[in-house]
Amino acid sequence: MEPTNIEVVLLLLFVVFCSRVVPDGVTENVSSSSRPSVVNIGAILSFDSTIGRVAKIALEAAMDDVNSNSSVLHGTKLVIKMQNSNCSGFVGIVEALQFMETNTIAIIGPQSSVIAQVISQVANELQVPMLSFAATDPTLSSLQFPFFIRTTQSDLYQMSAVAEMVDYYGWREVVAIFIDDDYGRNGVAALANKLAERRCRISYKAGIPAGGGISRGAISDILVKVALMESRVIVVHANPDSGLMVFSVAHYLGMMDNGYVWIATDWLSSLLDSSSLHPSQSMDSVQGVLTLRQHTMDSERNRAFFSRWKRLTGGSSFGLNSYGLYAYDTVWLVAHAIDAFFGQGGTISFSNDAKIRDAEGGGLHLEAMKIFDGGKKLLSNIQETDIIGLTGQMKFQPDGSLFRPAYDIINVIGTGYRLIGYWSNHSGLSVVPPEALYEKPPNRSYANQQLLSAIWPGEATTKPRGWVFPNHGKELRIGVPKRVGFREFVSQVRGTNLTKGFCIDVFTAAVNLLPYGVPYRFIPYGDGLKNPSYTELVNLITSDVFDAVVGDITIVTNRTKIVDYTQPYIMSGLVVVAPIRNLKSGAWAFLRPFTPAICCATGAFSLLVGAVIWLVEHRTNDEFRGPPRKQIITTLWFSLSSLIFPHRHSTMSSLGRFVITIWLFVALIVKASYIASLTSILTVHEMSSPIRGIESLRKGGGRIGYQVGSFSEHYLTEQLGISKSRLLPLGSAEEYALALERGPGKGGGVAAVVDEFPYVNLFLSTHCKFRIVGQPFTKSGWGFAFRRDSPLAVDLSTAILRLSENGDLQRIYDKWLKRSICSLVVTEFEANRLHLKSFRGLFIMCGLAFFLALVIYCLLIIRKFIRYHPEESDSTGQGGSRYRLLFKFISFLNKKEDRSETRPKRRQSDETSTDDDDNEDEFGRNPKRTKRQISPYI
Repeated sequence: MEPTNIEVVLLLLFVVFCSRVVPDGVTENVSSSSRPSVVNIGAILSFDSTIGRVAKIALEAAMDDVNSNSSVLHGTKLVIKMQNSNCSGFVGIVEALQFMETNTIAIIGPQSSVIAQVISQVANELQVPMLSFAATDPTLSSLQFPFFIRTTQSDLYQMSAVAEMVDYYGWREVVAIFIDDDYGRNGVAALANKLAERRCRISYKAGIPAGGGISRGAISDILVKVALMESRVIVVHANPDSGLMVFSVAHYLGMMDNGYVWIATDWLSSLLDSSSLHPSQSMDSVQGVLTLRQHTMDSERNRAFFSRWKRLTGGSSFGLNSYGLYAYDTVWLVAHAIDAFFGQGGTISFSNDAKIRDAEGGGLHLEAMKIFDGGKKLLSNIQETDIIGLTGQMKFQPDGSLFRPAYDIINVIGTGYRLIGYWSNHSGLSVVPPEALYEKPPNRSYANQQLLSAIWPGEATTKPRGWVFPNHGKELRIGVPKRVGFREFVSQVRGTNLTKGFCIDVFTAAVNLLPYGVPYRFIPYGDGLKNPSYTELVNLITSDVFDAVVGDITIVTNRTKIVDYTQPYIMSGLVVVAPIRNLKSGAWAFLRPFTPAICCATGAFSLLVGAVIWLVEHRTNDEFRGPPRKQIITTLWFSLSSLIFPHRHSTMSSLGRFVITIWLFVALIVKASYIASLTSILTVHEMSSPIRGIESLRKGGGRIGYQVGSFSEHYLTEQLGISKSRLLPLGSAEEYALALERGPGKGGGVAAVVDEFPYVNLFLSTHCKFRIVGQPFTKSGWGFAFRRDSPLAVDLSTAILRLSENGDLQRIYDKWLKRSICSLVVTEFEANRLHLKSFRGLFIMCGLAFFLALVIYCLLIIRKFIRYHPEESDSTGQGGSRYRLLFKFISFLNKKEDRSETRPKRRQSDETSTDDDDNEDEFGRNPKRTKRQISPYI
């Protein structure tokens, strides 16, 4: 409120104080005792309103309950003097000033936010706390009006609940219908801010003139305009009288049918709760509407008050709403604060405001205005009070709002309504009462947001889409690029206004899948001499030249900041196209399949297998014995020959057969892969290019071609840092071919062309002299561009997915872009080279087999050595015996294995036996029976 409003308020004092004169500078003490017998509180209500009727009875009941409870005010009687404002701001101001004549220390109300805006100025000046249980205007701030205390929830939280509901159901735009006063305008402003936090918005605002006398014709004019809007989600923030008229007219106009979504703020739930008998016409007009109600805690005391309500109303037909409960709790809140005020020694006294003086000769007697001396102390006690009332915990947060705001979400059905969920500032939307969630950590994740199913207008059980194409005859202006090259994607039929191409067919097929009609017209963009700039084309959406852009529009980061794209209908990415040349079959062509790494690995493992075979076969196989030179040659020959043809040396041991089996399996796979790769290289892959990809192209000095109008120029210069002097713009496939054939050494020639894969794929289908080199170095796709937050982009994305699933998208692709056979030839020389990583598993398996064979062999040979030389193993603790044992073990390894190693050698104490069998030598012969001694060594 502007500061000049104070002057307006002061002028009204003439009405109240024209007959009352208090001497200038006199201080009036009303009571000298700390606890007077009576305490006066004022209440400003609109007795004939939905909220006022209920609040009046609730305030009277609370006053009686407080006075009957001696533990609250301890003998002091609380008197509430109520005045009827008749929803008039002027009358409300007068009544507020009249309360000052009766030594009122607090004011309950007003229930109107408009009146509260003005009276708060009076409360601040006279330091009288004002507690409103129904003024929900979010701009009524305790910072601007320190003596204004809101004992109900601010509309800021109610609009947060509405915004989260809109986001939960996936809608992005709403229409707001509101009463055009401070309450309506400020509430809708709060809604707009909360929607913006979730990337939603109000697409249209319709204000209803404030005050009485609004006609159905005026409401009808407003709703007709609303019906022409795209959004079908309508939020009504009004008072009960104007709100019911909106729904009645909407029902008459057919706007309460299938496809519409109506969300009413808590005025509707207050009306439904306070009216036990609803006229059938009123209920028919609000079927399927979602509305909110301030949440109140379910307690035994609450239920008891509801049971008592019918007796309080004398059998009247109106019920108890949430505002009545807050009015009841407000009285108890003031009573506890007054009791604390008296307990601190506070007294009720008033004094004149020395700042207010009449103009000389004036007759308004402004000096009669009195200030409550204990107002600041009472205000502090109110703000610090913490009680449990009918609504729940009455406690104020540091910003002056009530503790733990929450709302019920109600769906109007039949002659009543159904609770479908809750909203709380703690955990958002939930089907669990907020009290059960307060003890848990806040969880506002999307997966945790839940509401029960609702019945929508028209008795629909499926969630409405919330958006339709506007029915006002306006065609969608769609910009399409006027291409010069690659006209298969999009082009204008010469001599006509028709547009054709792959992209156009995809868009048309997707639009045909929409459940509603979309009138549109294509508007070509470009001069027809060269491809237009696609960045400029997309920017025309933001300048309101086009509503959308359809064509081969690449989805890139800088464009997504200003427009919304549909689901990509074709994948893309930048690739490098270069000329290819024949690879001459030189003297070392046979080495092409192998990389140096796999050559080294294969050679190393072949030598390793020879060493392992020699070790395990040396003692048993005569082919691996003999002079050292012969053994080395035999081992090397075995290693190399096993790679080329089956080995000619037989293995005697089981470990040797195991090792050679594993190695032959590995060698077989390596040989087969080598033969296949060499065959492919010498037949199909006879061509190559000195350019290997984008990195070699960037480091080189040759010129690079790019398509005019595409984003590749920006990517090459800004992302890769390539100088613009190296770039050559090209406009068609013919220009690509000519520039690539000339090469970088001639004027107009390029070393390579960088373009998106769909264009290159189409180009290679008719120009087989060129190939893609390297891999795609960007990942993107093509989509249709629309305005930000356009629901049509979402619906077309769903349609494109359906085209992909049912195969229509592939059929459109085959119609326009089916590739010839030469474009399918892989041109990468590196593609068929054999790399070490391709055989890593084989070599690891082979190495483990070698290691296992060596471990088993070592264990066996040590066991045999111990059995053959038991006396050596017993003397290992002696110093000199260790070296002798080592020499003995090496000699044992070099010794040819015979039968004696299968039986342990007798100890010296046992050799004295005279038994013939015990006199056998190590070869099983008895020296008594033969004269020949056979040496165990070769």
